[in-house]
Amino acid sequence: MKNSNLIKDNIDNLTALWKTVATPLLANYENNPFEYIQINNSGWPNRLWFRKDITAENLPQIREILEKNPNLIIPYWDIFGSNSKEIFEKNEFKIRIELVAMALKLGKKFPRQNNLIIKRVLNDEDATIWSNIYPLSFSYVISKEIVVHNYKNVKFYLVHFDGKPIGTLTLFQTGKTMGIHGVGVIPEMRKRGFAEEIMKFAINEAIDTGCEYAQLQASPWGKGIYTRLGFEDLFTITNYQLA
Repeated sequence: MKNSNLIKDNIDNLTALWKTVATPLLANYENNPFEYIQINNSGWPNRLWFRKDITAENLPQIREILEKNPNLIIPYWDIFGSNSKEIFEKNEFKIRIELVAMALKLGKKFPRQNNLIIKRVLNDEDATIWSNIYPLSFSYVISKEIVVHNYKNVKFYLVHFDGKPIGTLTLFQTGKTMGIHGVGVIPEMRKRGFAEEIMKFAINEAIDTGCEYAQLQASPWGKGIYTRLGFEDLFTITNYQLA
């Protein structure tokens, strides 16, 4: 499973999603050798990332950007076979969260219980609900403007149970890869199997669109579900923020 193509596809899907949602808001910035996105009134994507291994020579540029945009998060892909992430840890950066990049070779569709209504967001009312529900599952906000400006390019879904919104899902396709993002269930509805049902819906959607792989970036809380569904580890993403 661990091959360079899958690793590249995972990073490409993730960074393409960031750039796609930022483009309508004119929030993309290129500053060789890195890129960054800063969207006001949103906690996401707001990332600064490198395509190559970081060196100490990059620090002055990074600090200059972070002085103006202190909330930016720097994802470090653990794929270079070096100890370069020590540069962050020795220079007043703290770890925000560690994620595991994972991939699933798609095959047969999963049977679903159909106790959830999962509907794509395509109007202002649903976009408002989605944006209000999302931070109940995660520790940050995704602004309504991001959703409204990306109806066509990104598939945002609202998850309902018994007529009430209880979760979110985002799907983003690049080539034959379906990126599964933002799988969230509000706290009072957890431990009822809903996250796994959302994942089965997402995987089935990926199969229906002709994708060969589903890819994601797992938090410690969701990784068990993804492993159970057949996803395999690719690499670690350590997200840093200036302390």
